[in-house]
Amino acid sequence: MQNRFIKNIIFLLFLNLLVKPFWILGIDREVQNLLGDSSYGVYQALFNFSYLFYILLDLGITNFNSRSVAQDPKNLSKHFGGLTEIKLLLGLLYAVVIFVVGYFVGYNEGLKLKLLFWCGLNQILLSFILFLRSNIQGLLLFKQDSILSVFDRVLAIVLMCLVLWSGWFPKEKFNIIWYLQAQTLAYVCTLVFALAVVLRHAESLSFRINFKFFKEILRQSLPFAVLVLLMSVYSRIEPVLLERLLDDKGVQAGIYSRAYRLFDAGNNISNLFAVMLLPMFAATLNNHLELNNLTKTSFNVIVAMAGIVLVQCVFFNTEIMQMMYRPEEAETEAAYLLRIGQYAKVFPILMGSFFCLSTTYVFGTLLTANGSLKQLNLVAAAGVVINILLNLIVIPRFQAVGAACTSLSVQAVTAFLQYLLAKRILKLEMGGRYWLHIVLFAAAICLVTYLSKQLSLNWMLEFVIAFALNCGAIFATRLLSLKEIVGLVVPKEKKA
Repeated sequence: MQNRFIKNIIFLLFLNLLVKPFWILGIDREVQNLLGDSSYGVYQALFNFSYLFYILLDLGITNFNSRSVAQDPKNLSKHFGGLTEIKLLLGLLYAVVIFVVGYFVGYNEGLKLKLLFWCGLNQILLSFILFLRSNIQGLLLFKQDSILSVFDRVLAIVLMCLVLWSGWFPKEKFNIIWYLQAQTLAYVCTLVFALAVVLRHAESLSFRINFKFFKEILRQSLPFAVLVLLMSVYSRIEPVLLERLLDDKGVQAGIYSRAYRLFDAGNNISNLFAVMLLPMFAATLNNHLELNNLTKTSFNVIVAMAGIVLVQCVFFNTEIMQMMYRPEEAETEAAYLLRIGQYAKVFPILMGSFFCLSTTYVFGTLLTANGSLKQLNLVAAAGVVINILLNLIVIPRFQAVGAACTSLSVQAVTAFLQYLLAKRILKLEMGGRYWLHIVLFAAAICLVTYLSKQLSLNWMLEFVIAFALNCGAIFATRLLSLKEIVGLVVPKEKKA
């Protein structure tokens, strides 16, 4: 299982590193540059608002289904029809709720209402895609799932490249609705593709409405549903609160979104670990040694990847923001530097939050696979309380910087608590010697990055040098063993 994890995570990372960074750093960034912080900030607030209610589309069904199919592949044919019926009903419920709640919080007219419609429709389509993929993941068809994980973005990139750079669509008429509609079309095509893969591996399906089955699935999924809801609130509510608490027409939400962009890019990659690890953890729960080794390997990979990203983003925060966001038309140099300075203050704080969140994709997923939902929900509930209370205090005074500090605080607390729970419940063997390698690695990459920045070279060259040396530090500090990874990826020949 450890061998399979390494092979598939490499393939999954390869595909997603080709596609998703270009979407976030190329397409999404260009959209914000065209629209400006205010308009884009309003869109981000509406997007995150629609995401807050995403749980109504799922109620924990996706995680439940992935775990169920991984434990017994026959559950695909047994549950698929009934779960599809539930998803359709939940889609209707979700649509009603977001429009009713949106009406009362002020998203009830003009552009905001249109944005809410398209954001909501895309969330519904995405929830169906993820449900279909949960069946594919449960069957351990990781190559097919890896392709599906980027298929929608590839299609959306093609469409948006035509809109932004083909010259067929005048940029002065560009609006955020076009952006959302391109995603809608991409989601529809991906949904058809995913459905074809699932139907190919299903023996026989029944779509008769079974309310008894409906009730039983909801009962079993409720803990998952509560967990997803709570995590959505403390992970996604900052742009909504910035737009609602500050009377600045979404400017601070836009600033937060610019600094958040690399967080989002990294999180899209880290989240793939949870998608792949859930069925793997579920399949190895009864083998303590294999479970412990898989946990350590996956955590080491996450720490190596997210740790290097965090440290280099902290040391090169201003340079990265300047590279991503050029001066606007007729903007003075002083105004530009002031704007970049605002982004650069928020950016490293959010990348610290990204690192903490990445670690939860190991321990939180492990606890989910184990069925420790009560404990996870208590941790998530604490995260919600801390998040809302801190944001109500800091946002009016410190604006986007305050929201970023709140995010970091909440993610750090919840990550640490999840680790403690996983170690105690599953008896993980991660003692002082293990953590010494983590500390040595952290110290090494901080020192290497600091020294690289003192070379007085072009900052991009300094960045590349630091990255290359930091990758070497992974093996120099024995966080990961090159020999072990090669052995896992390239199977040894069997002896005659």
